Amino acid sequence: MSLISDYRLRWQRRHELPEPEQLFRGMDTWFQSPLGNALLNTEREMLEPMLARIFGYHMLQLGCCGKSLLGESPVGHKLFFTPFSDASSRAPVASNEFLPLANESVDAVLIHHALDFTPDSHRLLREATRVVMPGGKLLIVGFNPISSWGLRRIFRWKNRLPWNARFISSARVSDWLKLLDFSIEKVAHAAYFLPIDHSKIVGATPQMENFGKQFLGPVGAVYFIVACKQVMPLTPIVPRWPRIPRPIIVRPIGETAGVHRNGDNLNLPISSYQEH
Repeated sequence: MSLISDYRLRWQRRHELPEPEQLFRGMDTWFQSPLGNALLNTEREMLEPMLARIFGYHMLQLGCCGKSLLGESPVGHKLFFTPFSDASSRAPVASNEFLPLANESVDAVLIHHALDFTPDSHRLLREATRVVMPGGKLLIVGFNPISSWGLRRIFRWKNRLPWNARFISSARVSDWLKLLDFSIEKVAHAAYFLPIDHSKIVGATPQMENFGKQFLGPVGAVYFIVACKQVMPLTPIVPRWPRIPRPIIVRPIGETAGVHRNGDNLNLPISSYQEH
């Protein structure tokens, strides 16, 4: 019985997510490694043409680290929150699940692996969709469970970043977005290199990317989703005016009746009216 309980405890620890501050610092360190840097550069390359087609006044990034990926965006005001106060950063402090922003206040939101490292994915996604204005864009970058990276996550033995991420599939996230009145415009995949932190393997990233885009399709390490918030059509309520009865048309009898000079009709008054 003790062996079963010990196995359960280890299994729970393998799936525990770090605290937000620990997550940000740990992912910043991992993205500086050869494997993490190769993944980050691949993501930047994929996001560059997507961000270039998004215009507006405000854009928000919800991330798992302190790396900003909004540099190529033409949007003037770029927002980025951190979960802890840091003297070396000017970014405001806020939680990804509780954004201090008004409803429909930003033109686009980029979720960079934030869904992979949150205990409440629905809450984070609802917050992101809440602040996007109608017609605005939502971009999501996440780890793909159907990949070599997803296999390494399954067969890992220690609770280390980034392998303790949740690895939610793009199909599942797309279904959530459709329930939130978003239309899916694009789903793409990238990062086809093996999850091995070795300089020679990482150095072959360009060749593996070209091969993967041609033959491997949706088995890249990361996926990209571009969705648009649908504008709900408003049906104007037209007031129903009461029916106006048809007017009674009257004409002077003098206009319709002939006057007989030699008859008894001369006794009728000219000012009398006849109703038709």
